[in-house]
Parts: sequence; structure tokens; C-alpha cells
Amino acid sequence: MDTIPTPADALRAAMADAAAEIDLALDMLIPPSEGIEAQLFDAMRYAAMGGGKRLRGFLVLETARQFRVGRDTAMRTAAAIEMLHAYSLVHDDLPCMDDDDLRRGKPSVHKAYDEATAVLAGDALQANAFYVLSEHDTHADPAVRIELCRGLARAAGPRGMCGGQMMDMLAEAAGGPMEEAEIGRLQMLKTGKLIEFAAEAGAILGKAPMQMRHALAAYGRDLGAAFQIADDLLDATASPEETGKRTGKDATAGKATLVGLLGVDRARSQMERLAAQAIGHLDALGDRADLLRALASYAIARRN
Repeated sequence: MDTIPTPADALRAAMADAAAEIDLALDMLIPPSEGIEAQLFDAMRYAAMGGGKRLRGFLVLETARQFRVGRDTAMRTAAAIEMLHAYSLVHDDLPCMDDDDLRRGKPSVHKAYDEATAVLAGDALQANAFYVLSEHDTHADPAVRIELCRGLARAAGPRGMCGGQMMDMLAEAAGGPMEEAEIGRLQMLKTGKLIEFAAEAGAILGKAPMQMRHALAAYGRDLGAAFQIADDLLDATASPEETGKRTGKDATAGKATLVGLLGVDRARSQMERLAAQAIGHLDALGDRADLLRALASYAIARRN
């Protein structure tokens, strides 16, 4: 008798397929170079390819599928967002930031190459993300391309990832306790804004009604918040072998996290509430959004 796949099985298969496709797209969009800049291209490829869950890229592909967006169009957008995410990880790992020597189970870019190459590789990945989004091959409608570039810039800039990283560094330097609302805002900016945009990007590509854009953005916002608490729980409870990176660093560095403020049990309860809330935003999409619902469950149950 054939076994009926569970939603979790279907999600794992879909995410694995998407990750493989995204790596192929990145291979084409960041081609090897034999010129004088070869080391820069090598470092960009090292940072962007061959690892990670591709959560953000998968969100683009799956939300685009809700509106029957062409796979090539969605794939280029997914790859661009993964480039920008890779840039943020390269810079986060630098000694002047979080000072991490391990990323996705291998040496961080500044360890595999050097600090200057890591800075330039991150800069180049960020620039290349916008270049890809601006190209006609990504979408025939220039208004859509502009909206994608605008949304990604907002998610990555001073009121997004960069602002969240600044808040994180200032909080660590101050060493004092942060309120729950402050931690929530820090994590929304540093992690949540890019996940929120990735969820909305498929609706932008599909020229969906504003109501659907807002629903998917809200889904991404709650998913991102739950995902960050899951990351903090993993840092507190998992081993480096499970996660592929150093764990226990938040407590060692005195970082402000909801796990540190609320404790493991209360933080886990809040994470589960956020995941359920994210799923609720998908009601208007019906059964077609089942993989997105499964993704919210996966985000809080993962061990890496």
C-alpha cells in the first residue's frame, strides 16, 4: 500500500527542489570569472551557493505560484533575494559585527578568503541583486521591476536589515536589558523585513490585488517573527553539529533575545502563537496555499 505523503513531506520535497533550482539560477547569475576579479566572483559564489534552507527564495516561488507567475520570472526574483540575504550573512559574520567563523557548516567568507574580500563580496552580492531585479528578463512590466527594487531596498536599508543590525550592536554595547517590544522591533527589522518582502514579492510579480499583497506581507511578517524566535531557541538549545554554526553565542555575547528575556517555555509559546497567526492570513488563498501553511509549521519545528 502506498504511503500518503504528509504536508511536512510535501514541503520538504518542494523546498529541496526549489533550493536546487535556485542554486542553478545563482550559478548562471553569478558566473565564474577568469579575469583579475576572479577572486571576487569566487567569494560571491562561495557565499551564495551550496547551502542554506532557501526559505526566502522558496517564499517568492510559492507566493508567485498562487498567482500563476512564470517560473523563470519568479526564479530570478528568488535568486536576487537570496543574493541579498547572502550579502547580509557575509557582513554579519565579519569580526566588526557578530564575529562568526562558521556559516552553513563551513568557514565564513572572511575566513575562507580574507576580510577585505568578504566586504567586497557582500557589496557585490547586494548590487547584483538589484541589477537582476531591474532587468527586463525578470519582468516585462517596468512598474513591477521598480516595485520589486523599491521593496527590497526598504527591507534591506535603515528601516530594515541594516537598522536592525545597528540596534543589535548598540544593545550589545550598552549591555542593559531591553523591553520585549524593543526586542520585537529589533528582530522585525533585522530578520523579519526581508522575509516579509519575500512573501509579498510573489504577489507583486502577479500584480495581485492590494488586499492579497497585504495578507501575504502579514503572513511573512508573522512567519519572520516566529522564525527568529526559533533561531534564538536553537542557539540556546541545539548543538553546532545540528545547526552548522556556533551556538550559545547569544548568551555569551549578552545579546537581547526573547528567549533570554522570557525563558525557553514562554518564548516557545509566543513562537507557536505567531506561526498560527501567520497561517490565519492565508485563508483567502484556500487549499492552494497548503505549502505555505506547512512552512509556518516547519519554521518553528526545525533543528537547523
